[in-house]
Amino acid sequence: MVDLLTNPANGLITNVVPRFSWIFRDKRSTAYSQAWQILVASTAETLFEDMGDVWDSGVPSIEDTWKLDSRSVMVPYGGAPLRPWTTYFWKARTWSGPGDPSPWSESQTFRTGELSNEYPRDCQNLVVAEVKPVAIIPYGRGHFFADFGRAAFGTVALEMDTSDEHTVKVHLGEVLAGPGRIHRSPGGSRRYRECALEVQPGKPRHTVVIPPDKRNTGEYAIPMPDDLFEVYPFRYCEVTGMRAGLGRDMIRQRVIHYPFDEKAALFRSSSKTLNDVWELCKYTIKATSFCGYYVDGDRERIPYEADAYINQLAHYCTDREYGMARRTHEYLIKHPTWPTEWILHSVFMAWYDYMYTGDDSSLRHHYEDLKAKTLIDLADERGLIATANMTDSLLERIHYSGRAQKQFGNKPITNIVDWPQSERDGFDDKPVNAVVNALHYRAVVLFARIAEALGEHDDARLFGSRARLIEKTFASVFIDAQTGLVVDGEGSSHSSLHANMFALAAGLVPHRSRPEVCAHVRSKGMACSVYGAQFLMEALYRSGCADHALALLTSRGERSWAHMIYDVGTTMTLEAWDDRFKPNQDWNHAWGAAPANIIPRYLMGIRPLKPGFEEILIHPQPGELEWAEITTPSLRGPIHVSFNNHANGPFILNVETPGNTTARLRLPAKTGKANRVFVNGARAYAVPGGGCLKIDDLGNGRHSIVVS
Repeated sequence: MVDLLTNPANGLITNVVPRFSWIFRDKRSTAYSQAWQILVASTAETLFEDMGDVWDSGVPSIEDTWKLDSRSVMVPYGGAPLRPWTTYFWKARTWSGPGDPSPWSESQTFRTGELSNEYPRDCQNLVVAEVKPVAIIPYGRGHFFADFGRAAFGTVALEMDTSDEHTVKVHLGEVLAGPGRIHRSPGGSRRYRECALEVQPGKPRHTVVIPPDKRNTGEYAIPMPDDLFEVYPFRYCEVTGMRAGLGRDMIRQRVIHYPFDEKAALFRSSSKTLNDVWELCKYTIKATSFCGYYVDGDRERIPYEADAYINQLAHYCTDREYGMARRTHEYLIKHPTWPTEWILHSVFMAWYDYMYTGDDSSLRHHYEDLKAKTLIDLADERGLIATANMTDSLLERIHYSGRAQKQFGNKPITNIVDWPQSERDGFDDKPVNAVVNALHYRAVVLFARIAEALGEHDDARLFGSRARLIEKTFASVFIDAQTGLVVDGEGSSHSSLHANMFALAAGLVPHRSRPEVCAHVRSKGMACSVYGAQFLMEALYRSGCADHALALLTSRGERSWAHMIYDVGTTMTLEAWDDRFKPNQDWNHAWGAAPANIIPRYLMGIRPLKPGFEEILIHPQPGELEWAEITTPSLRGPIHVSFNNHANGPFILNVETPGNTTARLRLPAKTGKANRVFVNGARAYAVPGGGCLKIDDLGNGRHSIVVS
């Protein structure tokens, strides 16, 4: 990778000092690269001769004392100044010890653009793919129906051999009115459009031009790149007015999306429903990347922080790709939206950008912005915040003024809790409320870690102290002494799902109250939106309720991902669980794709403990799931985890981690068993605690672990 781009040739490098990353492929346990060499050349032929005429980082000396340099991510360029608008070629090799060089990697190409010392925001270019229909149905003279299998953002191209000029009508839609018939009035923000295609004699290929939609191509929307074309979300196409037949080879769905490696992430399990949910959510992340930013589906094409947070984590878990998430996050820092909680999400996104990339440049560049977005300036003497305390000065520091505020009709910063409003479980929104303050606490905790990572020790101490104050105050203000539950706000007696699940997810529920809070959360089911489901799942897995989390992930009820698949028939996640909850919802909203990150990060339990996955947590929480296997990407290479969880047998975990990493294992303890642990056939000592068995400092490579 160059500057976090897996294919830097599909884009431009603008950084005068680009950073290089590679996967260290040594599967021997505890293997670490101890040195490296990078060659950058002006031609492919020069590099083929193992020469770097632009930069040769040098062969490490084995005569002198061996100097350990195990870096394999974000290594800065150290050669002569690069030239703008120039193509370069590079490769690398590593040493596991003196006299032990690896083969050279395959070469990779990167091209510079206009080079600058300013903070770079490089991304790959969008790509155009062509999809054949899975079925074509003829309906009378010149009338054909095509099903492309899945909805996507694009247009239609037709191959026609014609000798005269005439007009063909092309109908694009997401919803069926019946077998082989597109719904012409699907309602809400579900899409249908009729386009006229003027057929020109002697022109074999005709592409439908999508007319701009005033709402999603306006001043505040993210535009499609000038060198591409306008798109529309559709799965089905009807063509009328054809002068001849229409075969599968004569029509294509021309799709635009961000580059996506389908093989980077794989998951399957003993639950077909769970597998289908994974595929729905994974595909949604790919399909909704059509304009190069995370946007709110097709209705507005505007980024929102909460949408982007879920999308970011899901993208990390479905592809080895970080540029699009960073570009969206940094756009939102300067172009925030109106909900109080959404402002706080910018801190969450900044932290996970750092943890998944190992690169602190974005944190450094936006440090003061992120400090403001913790909303610590709204706090009273107890550490709690209320949106009513907002000032013009803070609005400017969080960039919600001028154009950003005008975008939303000068709407003030306001609490949202959940969206749509019908999904708030009767939340009693007091001026000082539990949801906002739980998320504020989380932002303060993460900013303290950001400050520490950047060497800002005074801020780290300040925010750490503030986090402890909020934790103490939260318990006294929001925990009902009689019920043990979290109330919605100061002065409220109502305990919604939201107050309790956000507090659990943030780690704010005292140990003594956890049984009551967990029981209350379980009793509520999925009484929240598809956005709220992200935090509900985090709350359940963080509090040891994996069985209930799995039941919700695989539920066939109305508020479920399975309902979207089997009952509604969508191929991308919906904006809401069903039209009943949000009549104007769209059918292409990635904030509904939470399982794409919940399955890898919590059910399979794979998360970075140190920046750039230098240390990996593997903490599977299978619940009643009999078996599962996953490949999940990381900056340092793919991570493979599988388990067998048969009720009457041992728990068997197989892991394979990339080079230059260590892992911490958290294994489920078997009830009624001795819980003896074996690693690669040898008895191992595991520390019990927190309902699991702990093994630290597991070296990279393949390992088999048995708990019996």
